[in-house]
Amino acid sequence: MWFQSGRRRDLCAILYDAGELRGQKLKTRLERYYDVRIDPQSFYGTLQALVDAGHLERRTEGIYDVYGLTDAGASRVESYYAWLTERVESREDSTADPGERIAD
Repeated sequence: MWFQSGRRRDLCAILYDAGELRGQKLKTRLERYYDVRIDPQSFYGTLQALVDAGHLERRTEGIYDVYGLTDAGASRVESYYAWLTERVESREDSTADPGERIAD
């Protein structure tokens, strides 16, 4: 699987929504979502792995690194969303009252 971790998946989801973010702002958003402090070395290692895999691009803006999804990264987020939606909808269909199910 391309994510290999929930952190990678969640970083890509944040960037899918935001477009581009400075590294620190991205870290802050992820920490708010997780409600925990993330070790900077680990965080930036995760970003580098996503850059190396071709899912993120990094550019320098002044003294800051700015990250954004590549087309491949955005495609993977969309693919994961479709896969997850199918799982959720399948579960909803299987737990619905048989009289309420809509025929395919």
